[in-house]
Amino acid sequence: MITQGRKFTRQSAESRREALIQATLDLIAEIGLHGATVREITARANVTQGLIRHYFLSKEELIQAAYEHHMNALTNQTTAAAGDGTAVSQLTNFVTASLQPPVVDPAAIALWAGFLNRVLHDPKMQCIHQQTYTYFRDKLEKLIVAALNESGHTVKASEATQLAIACNAVLDGLWLEGGAIPDAFSDGQLAQIGLTAISAIIRIPLTKDMRQP
Repeated sequence: MITQGRKFTRQSAESRREALIQATLDLIAEIGLHGATVREITARANVTQGLIRHYFLSKEELIQAAYEHHMNALTNQTTAAAGDGTAVSQLTNFVTASLQPPVVDPAAIALWAGFLNRVLHDPKMQCIHQQTYTYFRDKLEKLIVAALNESGHTVKASEATQLAIACNAVLDGLWLEGGAIPDAFSDGQLAQIGLTAISAIIRIPLTKDMRQP
């Protein structure tokens, strides 16, 4: 009985912390960072204002946690879509997932834009940005190396990192445009462009039937 009580309390605490982070993200996406006041966040999360202090040292720490959560969630969504097939198919799926909904989404772009000014001027936010960028790039790099090895190519560690940086830049650019002006692209167009560009960078073909879900 004691163990069950502790488990329930821990889950409740995690749920409340998650609610505060999600409320912060929703507000920033809807009306910008200035709209994510303590009053609005707690009202959206349906908790008391004092609860923020229970989980976070300050509102700034909550903002930082929300940014880290948002960026890592995008990476985790993309990684989950890679699957467990061949190395080439995993990389193909990873690229495709990076460039279509739900990863490519106007709300995700709105959040990124809402955080951008803070990232440029806040050292802590810069550190989180570096960490989340590296988190995504490292997963991409591992998939690239595995796909190259599977195709009979060896690659040095330094070269693998350069390839990952270049491929990540392609994905970032297409993700940004796809979320900002989604109606400018047909279904599957961004993913196909991304696959073509990354195929050229790593010099192995990545193809996917874009008619498949």
